[in-house]
Amino acid sequence: MEDNLFCLGGVFLGISLVAGVLFYYVLLPHLSLPPCVLYKYFGLYCPGCGGTRAFVSLLHGHILQSLWYHPLVPYAALLYGAFMLSHGAARLTRFRYFHGLRFRSWYLYGALCLVAVNWIIKNLLLLCLGIRL
Repeated sequence: MEDNLFCLGGVFLGISLVAGVLFYYVLLPHLSLPPCVLYKYFGLYCPGCGGTRAFVSLLHGHILQSLWYHPLVPYAALLYGAFMLSHGAARLTRFRYFHGLRFRSWYLYGALCLVAVNWIIKNLLLLCLGIRL
């Protein structure tokens, strides 16, 4: 399973780089992002609110700001980087006892917990204290 994930991760990286360059240089100058529908109509943050800002902050190297906007983005980037680097090193070195990072289902459960806790805290701050993030 890890071999398939490593190959998919490489394909994902290549497609993401091409799409990112096209988005940044071709689409972004002419595009404005739409507002969150849940926030616009109900006044509550959705579980994904802040993801785009977190991604842009992470690309600019602002890790703490990215964590503040949405902790799933740096969490996913860290797991992806660790997985790809460890499997790349395992393939390059061919050590018999060195294997890359193994896929564990609790990584996904951790991501779901991060999304849920982030969503609850943001909406509690909004509803109880009136703090808009």
